[in-house]
Amino acid sequence: MKQQLLKRTVLAAALLSLSAAVPLVAGAAGAADNASSSTSAKSSTMTQAKNELSSSDKKFVEKAAQGGVAEVEMGKLAAQKAQSAEVKQFGERMVKDHSAANDKLMKLASDKGVAASNEMDASTKREYDKLSKLSGAQFDQEYMKSMVSDHEKDVKEFQSEAKSAKDPDVKSFAENTLPTLEEHLKMAKSAEASVKREKTASK
Repeated sequence: MKQQLLKRTVLAAALLSLSAAVPLVAGAAGAADNASSSTSAKSSTMTQAKNELSSSDKKFVEKAAQGGVAEVEMGKLAAQKAQSAEVKQFGERMVKDHSAANDKLMKLASDKGVAASNEMDASTKREYDKLSKLSGAQFDQEYMKSMVSDHEKDVKEFQSEAKSAKDPDVKSFAENTLPTLEEHLKMAKSAEASVKREKTASK
């Protein structure tokens, strides 16, 4: 009888011990979940802070996106309307190079949370509309004049961003794109000079 009572006492003690341990385990699991959630939230916040651009870098990305779209659209116009073979080839080159650069820039903008526009700004749209009404030699002259002016501005802006960009990815984009823009400027000046010579020769 005593032996049976002892067994029951031991069993009861074991059950009490187990029931006390369960909340402890559950509490430990909950603490682990909370710690995991906290770490995840901190990681998300750090990633967001890392991706957030300074106002100057953001402005550069937005402006470069609009400029790139304009170069592509005007390049398409030149490929269709240009009289000079050199101007036509320049337009085709603009479409090819700036389309590739725009793809990279749009991905960069998306990664950094920047809503970059894929449309021309109002001023460039007016220039596009003006060019679209011209044809022949007159189109060639105005288009190349515009391209020289645009690329001179682009080169300066990309040179500045390549030196002073705070975000390393934006800085890398500016550095890698700059040589192409510098080449475009040389090509634009050459084509503009060629168009002027043709105009003089035709008189």
